[in-house]
Amino acid sequence: MSLLVVGSIALDSIKTPFGKVDEALGGSAVYFSCAATFFNSARLVGVVGADFPKKYIELLRRRGVDVAGLKIDGGKTFRWKGEYGFDLNTARTIYTHLNVFADFKPEIPAQYRDSDNVFLANIDPSLQLDVLKQVDEPRLIACDTMNYWIENKPKELKKLLKHVDIFFANDKEAREFSGEINLLKAARYIFSCGPKIAIIKKGEHGVLCISKDFIFSYPAYILEDAFDPTGAGDTFAGGFMGYLSKAKRINEAVLRKGCAYGTILASFAVEDFSVNRILKLKDKDIRDRYKKFKMLMHLEG
Repeated sequence: MSLLVVGSIALDSIKTPFGKVDEALGGSAVYFSCAATFFNSARLVGVVGADFPKKYIELLRRRGVDVAGLKIDGGKTFRWKGEYGFDLNTARTIYTHLNVFADFKPEIPAQYRDSDNVFLANIDPSLQLDVLKQVDEPRLIACDTMNYWIENKPKELKKLLKHVDIFFANDKEAREFSGEINLLKAARYIFSCGPKIAIIKKGEHGVLCISKDFIFSYPAYILEDAFDPTGAGDTFAGGFMGYLSKAKRINEAVLRKGCAYGTILASFAVEDFSVNRILKLKDKDIRDRYKKFKMLMHLEG
């Protein structure tokens, strides 16, 4: 079944204690789609400027991303520059230049409108809702958000969530959106807004999946070397949604496996800058790490 993602495409300049890159390929839709393609082709909708390197478009094509929905505008591409200290959970933003992304109004190509699974990456909730008006009847809709929209467009976000099945947020965002400190209570508030499942990302502390019927949590995969956490959450979402998009039905077992694959792909993403590590991955790498992750989670007695 088909998988559509709508989100940002960027040129990122990043510095961590372990190195730096300038104008590397980034953006939520990029990380998501590169991870999702290990399970399914991803239909990407986004906008870039005329200055966007053609090699990156070709790179996405080779990765199995359908770029028919990629719009090339006349201005400059969205750029973000950030710096991390040894606490890789928090980035210090040096600048954000939205450029063509500031006027982004997603237009879903006719051949994408029958998409079975839709992921609305972090953009204005009004635009996310507009995307849903352009697709037919997807079986599964998931969305991500951030504190800016929670604080500045809460009504629009709640309106969107009436149509969403799975809501992604980090722990701080879930608490801010719900007004609850306890994450179980925060999830109950999220359910009252429409979604059936809350995926609460906790960075290096893993992920929490909560529904009305069950709850489980996974730790992050333990690594010796983490170089750049940028895009890890979007990579998780890509692995998760990519796996779910191939499942005949969505149940707890599928969600558990989807979260495991999302966790594993995110662990690979942080081992290098941009999507470099993801692009070098083989299916065997993912299978091997999945086996190790199962051993990590194993309980007896």
